[in-house]
Order: sequence, then C-alpha cells, then structure tokens
Amino acid sequence: MRWQRGGKLSRRYRKSSDERFDTAALGCKIANIMRRRFLPGTTFEVLNGQFLVAGGFMLLLFLLPAGKALMAQSVSGADDPRVQKLYGEAKQAEARGDAAGAVAKYEAILQIAPRLGPAYNNLGALYLRMREYPKAVGVLEKGLKVDPKMPSASALLGISLYQMAEYAAAKPPLEAALRANPADENAELYLVKDLINVGENNAAEGHLQRLLRHQPKNQELWYLLGNVYIHLSENAFAQLDAIEPDSVLSHEVRGDIMSSMNNYPGALVEYQKAVAMAPGQPGTHYKLGDAYWKIADWANATKQFQAELVNDPHNCMAQWKLGNILLRQHVHPEDALSDTTEALASCPSLTEARVDHAIAFLRLQRYADALPDLQAAEKARPEDPQNHFLLAQADRALGRTKEAQSEMRIFAKLDQKARMTMAARAQQVLQLQNKGKPPGN
Repeated sequence: MRWQRGGKLSRRYRKSSDERFDTAALGCKIANIMRRRFLPGTTFEVLNGQFLVAGGFMLLLFLLPAGKALMAQSVSGADDPRVQKLYGEAKQAEARGDAAGAVAKYEAILQIAPRLGPAYNNLGALYLRMREYPKAVGVLEKGLKVDPKMPSASALLGISLYQMAEYAAAKPPLEAALRANPADENAELYLVKDLINVGENNAAEGHLQRLLRHQPKNQELWYLLGNVYIHLSENAFAQLDAIEPDSVLSHEVRGDIMSSMNNYPGALVEYQKAVAMAPGQPGTHYKLGDAYWKIADWANATKQFQAELVNDPHNCMAQWKLGNILLRQHVHPEDALSDTTEALASCPSLTEARVDHAIAFLRLQRYADALPDLQAAEKARPEDPQNHFLLAQADRALGRTKEAQSEMRIFAKLDQKARMTMAARAQQVLQLQNKGKPPGN
C-alpha cells in the first residue's frame, strides 16, 4: 500500500526548511547591522545560531529562535539579495500553484548559492509534490551532502525512494529522519510501510504500536497493524509446516485457515486428520466438533464435544455448546441447563453460556431464576438486542410490565440499528460487485 499524498507532506517538510531559510536571512541581516554600527571593518559570521567575530577578539552569543544548524553567511550565500529575491518569488509561485515556476526559482538560487541546504530541501519537496521522484532523490542527496543535519530532507528522501519502490534504499534516510526528530509521525508511518515491504514485520509492529498510542482512532494504522499480524502469522505457519508438514498442529492450522474463510468442508478434512493422529489429545475433538457446530450438523458436533470432554473435562466451550445444541433443537431444556451450569462453573465470564443458561430457565418457565443471568449478560453486552428481548420476556412473565416495555423499546432501537448496518454492508458489497462488471452487463 503506497501513499500518494506527496503534496501535503512535501509542504509540511518545506515549512521546516522555510523557517531555516528565513532564520538564516535574519541572522545575516543582524550581522550586517552589528558590523556597520558597532565594529566597522570586522567580519561577522553566523554559525550554529551564534555570532562569531573574526580574529578571536570577542565572542557574542546570540541564539536565534529557530537557528538550528545555520550555515555560515560567507559560505551559504543566504545574505545575497538575489537569493532573497528569488526565494520570495518561489514562494509566490507556489502560492498561486505554479510548481514549475517555483522549481525554476530554486534552481536559480542554487546556481548563486550551491551551499544553501534549505534550497535543496525545498526543491526536493517540490519534485516530490510533482511526483518527479528521481529528480527529488537527486536534489535531496546533494542537499544532505551540503548539510547532513536536515531531518526534513532525510524524510523527503526516504519518502521519494519509497514511492519509487526502492524500499531497501528508503529505510536508512527514514530512520535518520526519525532519530533526528522522534516526533515526526509522517516519517515514522512511511518507515512502517517500508519495513513491511522489506519483510521486517516485527520492527514495523513496534512502530505501529507507538503511533497508535498517539492516534488510537487512525484506521490506516489499525489496517497496517492487521496486515503485519497476517504476515507474521503466515511466516509462523510456514515455519510450522517446514518443520513437519504432516503433524497434528499443521493439520489444525490448515483447518483454522479454511474455517476462517468459511470453507468448512476443507476444514473438516484437516480436523479429521488431526483427530485420527491424536484422538486423545485435548483440543482435537473440540476443533472438529466446532466445525460441525458451525454448519449445524448437531449429531456429529455433539459426538465430538462429548469426546473432547473425555480428554478435557474442564473445556467450558465444549460444555456450553452441548447445551446450546439442545436449545437450538428445542429439546431437553433441563439437560441444557445442566450443561450450561457446568460451563459457567469452569468459565464464569463466558457470556454466551450465561445467555443460554437463562434461556434454559425461560424454557423451564423459571423466569425469576433467569433474571440474574440476563442482567449480567446485558451488562456485559449492552448493545446486543437479544439480551434486551429476553429480559422483556422474563419481565412480562413476572408481571413487570413497565420494565418489559422499557426493554422492548431498547430492543427495537438496537435491532433496527443492526438491520440498517447489515443493509448498508450488503449495499456496499453490491456496489463493489457492479464496479467489476463490464459496461452493459
């Protein structure tokens, strides 16, 4: 996934360079005023935000607000009136959207002042904005040779190389930019994408976690993190297969992947192989039973869950699903109550089992006994319409008319919201399908 937002980003990094440009010019003007008014005939230079007096007779320290790594006046040419005139014209050209005109002005500046680092930065940013990535790389590399301490230029260089799919080459300048300015989240995001492309997913995951601490609602970051985990899981599964492709774990992993894609026939084949290889191993029967449960093959699911409980008597998921199967078939609510009671004894926070425990009570017309479970389920999942509907049933049966009406109002609102969400998703799917069809079909 590659960004195409060079314009916005290049302006961000160009702003930093503009500050360097303006501060360099300001420093040179102050030096000239001091030379004229205080020490005629003395040479002043501006270096690293300090005024230096030639000859060593005196040192005047004057720290400029943004004077980080300023170049010497006599070397950079920042005090040349022609440079300042061209710089103003370049900014005006950019303001009216004339990128080519601004490029010409910066090129002219570099003819006059080839040691002026910010000019390379700004020219490189313009080339990036124009998607002239090779030109941006060439200019920015020259600028960093002139002034290696320009983190904005390092970031722009890394972004330009990334856009050219030169992922290995993009990594060092992006890392350098982030070291110089750890708060630069744009450089860090490009570094994340670059690390993913060079296969360094563990490092990318660390950066994404840091970015998400500052931007927890950034969907793109969550998307990238999900992709990183997919790559990591793929690598892990590949290693698992490489060690022993015909192992119980290999078959279970293949079954898990197929199940996640709703390919239950394929998943059943893999889980059956795992059970055949390790019938007494906890977990194998549960996975096979779960695949049967998902396709509503209640008889086979029951058989496998019962076999799982022989291997692992405390598997609360298997115990709950045995009760759930009975409730879905509308048979033996007393046995369903027993199964869900056992499941909750092992896993008290298993909300699904608690809801089914309450449903079993409702089927047995033990409405007062159902209330605590339903209230706990509602607290755990207040957005689930089913919990409110079941509470309304229990309240109505107990003569709590006002409470039942309140729960039904909540149920109706949540149910409508859920239906609208499903309809919107279905519409999106149809739109995507129609986009892929040739015209006239």
